[in-house]
Amino acid sequence: MISLSDITQWIHKMLFQYLNGTVAYGAELVLAGVAVIALVVAMAIIMVYAERKFAGFFQMRWGPNRVGKWGTLQAIADTVKLMLKECITPNNADKPMFKLAPIIITVVGFLALAPFAFAKGIVLWDMNIGVFYVTAISSLSVIGILMGGWASNNKYSLLGALRSGAQIVSYELSAGLSIAAIIVMSGSMSLNDIILAQTDGWWILRGHIPAIIAFVISIIASTAEANRSPFDLAEGEQELTGGYHTEYSGIQFALFFLAEYTTMFILAMLNITLFLGGWMPFHIPGLTVFNHIMDFIPGIVWFFGKTFFILFLMIWFRWTFPRMRIDKLLKLEWKYLLPISIVNLLFAAFITLMGWHF
Repeated sequence: MISLSDITQWIHKMLFQYLNGTVAYGAELVLAGVAVIALVVAMAIIMVYAERKFAGFFQMRWGPNRVGKWGTLQAIADTVKLMLKECITPNNADKPMFKLAPIIITVVGFLALAPFAFAKGIVLWDMNIGVFYVTAISSLSVIGILMGGWASNNKYSLLGALRSGAQIVSYELSAGLSIAAIIVMSGSMSLNDIILAQTDGWWILRGHIPAIIAFVISIIASTAEANRSPFDLAEGEQELTGGYHTEYSGIQFALFFLAEYTTMFILAMLNITLFLGGWMPFHIPGLTVFNHIMDFIPGIVWFFGKTFFILFLMIWFRWTFPRMRIDKLLKLEWKYLLPISIVNLLFAAFITLMGWHF
């Protein structure tokens, strides 16, 4: 069976065989960038369609069913419509910051994809501080949100941006502590090393109670960081019209929309890498035949299958729970999730020190 790593090695050899070393390296970077952009756009289109269909199912209606077979082209039609719309800048807005904000938040999403291993040998940049890199880069998205809200010169946009900033900064604490629990167990901050440490079992199964608690907290914090319901106070339509992107239109609004789904995608990939083995198949120690059958399924299928599972949970949350009040949202983080995360990290460190994890 031909793996993705075989294809990438073949492309690498062909480029360096027919091109100068520097030119070939530049061509590889361009191809990698195009592949990342294509992946993010494709995932966003698929997720928009899936979310609309799931929402229709939860609400006992059809969802999109006019454009294309079963409405499969509806998301593409909406994308084309947004790209053709005029980008209107308010007269009193800070125009340079207003135009720069959606670009910043989109670029941050693309940069955060660099250290993820999509399959064995398929990684853009295998750095030894991959977890730290992803958390540091993804936290910069709040800068774009604050810039957009402030530069719009709109009270609804400003309130939405401030809410989003407070929410993201708050929930990053419990998310970071949950991630730290897995780092302690794995003994590495490299995403690839964390995946390889789960060869004999995923951390959510091998890490006992601390890993399960960290996983639950991480999913809740990820939903909040992505500004998804029931934590979508930054975009509360009944209160703030559209929040920080109220004044945006056309391709600028499309970039904010793309950034939201990119953030969901990144957080889902981070969670499955830390807790569910990334591209690693499901193995049970001692069951050799079962493990061989699981190995037959390509790693890329495992990776995206687990990613869509986490994304489905986020969609399920949105169409199940009502929106929280901002004071209750912050109370949940500071009075409950953060103390639990601190105690859980100490518990995980103690289990690792004693060697009690599987």
